[in-house]
Order: sequence, then structure tokens, then C-alpha cells
Amino acid sequence: MSAELTKEIFNRELRNADSICILGHISPDGDCMGSVLGVYNYILNLRAAKTAQTDGAQSESGRPQLIVRPYLEEVGEKFRYLSGSGDVCTDHRDEMRYQLAVVCDCADADRTGKFRKFMDHAERCVMIDHHITNPGFGDYCLVKPHSSSASEVLYGLLEEEYIDYKVAECIYTGLIHDTGVFRHNSTSPETMRVAAKCMEYGINFNRIIEESFFSMTFEQKRMLGWLLCHMESRLDGRLILSCLDMKTRREMGAEDMDMDGMIDQLRTTTGALLAAYMYETKDGRVKLSLRSNSDLADVSRIAQQYGGGGHKRAAGCFMGLDFAKNAAEIEALVKEQLEDEQ
Repeated sequence: MSAELTKEIFNRELRNADSICILGHISPDGDCMGSVLGVYNYILNLRAAKTAQTDGAQSESGRPQLIVRPYLEEVGEKFRYLSGSGDVCTDHRDEMRYQLAVVCDCADADRTGKFRKFMDHAERCVMIDHHITNPGFGDYCLVKPHSSSASEVLYGLLEEEYIDYKVAECIYTGLIHDTGVFRHNSTSPETMRVAAKCMEYGINFNRIIEESFFSMTFEQKRMLGWLLCHMESRLDGRLILSCLDMKTRREMGAEDMDMDGMIDQLRTTTGALLAAYMYETKDGRVKLSLRSNSDLADVSRIAQQYGGGGHKRAAGCFMGLDFAKNAAEIEALVKEQLEDEQ
């Protein structure tokens, strides 16, 4: 059973480990990128060290040179402005065994995907998250379901003297992406205080919002147009649903990273209580994203039925490759919830 991760323990672990890996979830979004790279830049400041190769090099003090490495599936072009994005390792075949694993924004251990082995083989593991469905894992765990994002939770663990422009930029990115630029009901006064603190470091918050949240590539615009033209209204407009198969994806040149933000375009339909977006992945599964506009619909309950998780207003999971069957099941589960609330 995990012990509670405190600020003291977190910084002690970061200071004592000579090899650290930082993991996020599969299909990394803005909060995942922000929290993972926020930890990465913070460690470099805390330890005043640069990343090293696994060659057993020694520092002048005789202590092994620090090895710190972030692992993620991919880095979207719109997140390339984040410091450390070029240091992200996407190869899971690395046989390195780390003293410490830091896991960010993962509702459960399996969400680390092909990089889970680094967590399993590490001597110690600390986990930072905000998903209400997180059961807790690792040696030390901090889950704050009422926080807007993993990046907000992370900020509370950092020693202020080691926060700089680079760290602040990462944290702010995580905040805006998981709050929809402070529009979602997960936004709290504390969220805004953390955002203000980040702004005090001189980050270009306008550019971060415009380029990483609102801007879309040509392929994303085409895909959005297709999804809007083919979306369905169910349950008298209370459920908006749209699907994207691999054949259509290939025709539009849409990669996994291009899916980011599509669900919110469906969610904002007038009269909709929630939106569901399904797309076929390269490994032959269907990724379901769910967003709710009302406390009447808890989408985390739906996602959990398929082994996924998330929040009451935002959740996701994987389903089988049958869009019609999936849509019927989602509709039935939503209808059941809405009837229970009446």
C-alpha cells in the first residue's frame, strides 16, 4: 500500500536518487507533457546537473553522475516549445534500471503503457495524479481529485527556489490544457493562484494558449470538419457522438496526436449534456473520449466499465473495434445514468 507523498519526501527522493525516470500516460496530452517535463526541468535545477548517458561516469565528488530521463510515446509539434521536449525518450527497449521512477498524470499503472517496465523495475516509485479513479500505486502517492490537473498537484510539491521560467512554462501548459483555458469546473481559486505564480516568471502565456491549445494543423482542421459533418445527436440531443475509423484517418493523414481537442469541439454543442468521441488506433482498438457538461452525467463511471478512468466531467478508455455496438452501449449507459438522476 502506498504511503502519502509529501513535499519533504518528494524532494528528498529527488535529491537522493542518482538515476531517475519520469513517466506519463499513453497518448500524452498537455497536462501529461507539462507535468512530466515540469518534473524533468525541476530535477535539473534541484540537482544542478545535466542528463548523462548510462556509462557509469563519476562526478568530481565520486558520486555517480545523475541520470534523469523522461519517457513518453511521442511529443506533439505544438509542445516542442517546452524545455526538455527534445530530451524525451520514446524507445521502450532501453534496459536501464532506475533508482527512482516518477509517474505523472496516470490514473493507474497500466496507463504508463510500454514504459511500465521502468516503473516496475525501479527501486522506488512516486506517483503524482488528480484522477478520482486512481486507486493509488507506487511507494509514495499523491492523488488530489479536486485539483485541476497533475501539473497543479506537482506545483504544490516543488521548492520555490528551484522553480524557474522553464518549470513554470510546463506547469502553465498543464493547467490550461486540463481546464480548457480555465473554463472547466475543475478550475479553482488555487488553480488561478498557481497560474499567476507561473506568469510571474515571465512566461509567454498568450503564445502558450494560442499555439498549444487553440491552433490546429491543416490535418486537424480537415478531421474536425469531417467529425462535425458526421456527428450524431442521441437521447434528444443530450448525447453528441462522433466516430473516426482508420480508413478515414489515413485519407486525412491524421496521427494520434491530431486527436487532441476534438472532443471539446463536440462537447460545446448547445443542449448537449455530454459528448463521446471514438477513433480507431493503429493497434486495432477504439479509443473513447468522454466529456460531460453536467453533474447529471458522470463519465468516469462509464469509462471504468471498460477498464478506463478519469474524472466526473472527463474520462476515457479503450473499446473493441465495433463502432455501432460501442455507440449503442454508451447510449444505454448514459440513458441509465440520466434516468437514475431524475
